[in-house]
Amino acid sequence: MNKVYFITFGCKVSQYETECMRSCFISGGYSIAESEAEADIFVINSCTVTGSGDSKSLYAVRRLRRFYPDSVIVLTGCLPQSNRDIDGICPEADIITGTKEREKLPALVKTAIAEKSRILHIPDFEKGEEFEDIPYESTFSQTRAFMKIQDGCNCFCSYCIIPYARGRCRSKSIKSVEAEAQQLALAGHRELVLVGINLAFYGQEFGLRLADAVEICCKTEGIDRVRLGSIEPEMLTDDDLKRLSALPQFCPHFHLSLQSGSETVLRRMNRRYTPDEYMAIVEKIRGYFPDAAFTTDVMVGFPEETDEEFEASLAFVEKVGFSAIHVFQYSPRKGTPAAAMKQLPKKIKADRADRMKKAGDILTEKHLKALVGKTVPVLFERENSAEYHQGHTPDHTLVKVFRENSKKCLRNSILYVIIEECRSDYCIGRFADKNFT
Repeated sequence: MNKVYFITFGCKVSQYETECMRSCFISGGYSIAESEAEADIFVINSCTVTGSGDSKSLYAVRRLRRFYPDSVIVLTGCLPQSNRDIDGICPEADIITGTKEREKLPALVKTAIAEKSRILHIPDFEKGEEFEDIPYESTFSQTRAFMKIQDGCNCFCSYCIIPYARGRCRSKSIKSVEAEAQQLALAGHRELVLVGINLAFYGQEFGLRLADAVEICCKTEGIDRVRLGSIEPEMLTDDDLKRLSALPQFCPHFHLSLQSGSETVLRRMNRRYTPDEYMAIVEKIRGYFPDAAFTTDVMVGFPEETDEEFEASLAFVEKVGFSAIHVFQYSPRKGTPAAAMKQLPKKIKADRADRMKKAGDILTEKHLKALVGKTVPVLFERENSAEYHQGHTPDHTLVKVFRENSKKCLRNSILYVIIEECRSDYCIGRFADKNFT
């Protein structure tokens, strides 16, 4: 029996789609390899958000071809969909597909093996097409389950290739959301993370809001937590926040995409808010969720970014008080307006990234220190060492409890923990319940 091994790059949407492809291969009669060495088919699910994402995906294909010359190698995902030169760029791949019709992959692999042929299958996106719903069966390999409920983007930020890789916005039907939430709950998951390419646009073609999907998931028996992936800040209305705040299962962790704290840079990026408007949204959320934690993405070294613009961005990040920041350097994407702008030297981008990361580390430390002495619910996910149990709070803070406090397996349990100290990126605590001391 042919064995398939998956390598995934990129966001939570890509991780979810890999799980869908895994289920498709199992249904098609394939088995899943636990390591590269036992596989004869490789599926690389690519990312193209940055140039380094492209490089990692292509390197993986070339490395596998070198070490496993007789294997069947599939390159799929955002990189092939957005780069029509991919056939020439990646001759090492036997099969190349994009971000559509990936349920056909098992059949394409069988064809490639039987006919000893090379296959390029990258259908274009069409106007008005529906959300591609690929069902999958959860293996409950993780306590937390992702659910993709939205795809595509209509925003066309000046630096971003994703609208070309994903097409226009489209949403999973509310009935499919309900059915998948029930299936994931039956599989044993207690936490759902709703993800999408532009998640806040969920349901617009149906006259629905993101809050509708959250409410359906929160009503599902067996689901104790529902959290959101990355969202665009300007899409959250007072009505949305009011509805979300009424749901005990909703986790008050908001990953609000920022990109820059400079108004002029945001304008060149074609983002749809100013720093003042972003801050007003943060304060509005805090009004409904006083203990909310905010994380974000910050880009440094955008074309023409001046020292003054960078300093403004740095000051704004500190003003918001994020609990964590994902910092990345601008990377030109061919075909986007920003790629034609005046680019900054690599050293300037690297220096600014270093400063922004240091500012983020200070903010994370401040967030963690504020939790010391508090009692918080933790959903334990795994015992990945003999030393401690670990899990996350509703605001997505990583918490560890030494195993000497409990020898039991606590995976998938929600227990209260008293936070006693913090480290660089997590907290350490003890169980509040005397049964676990």
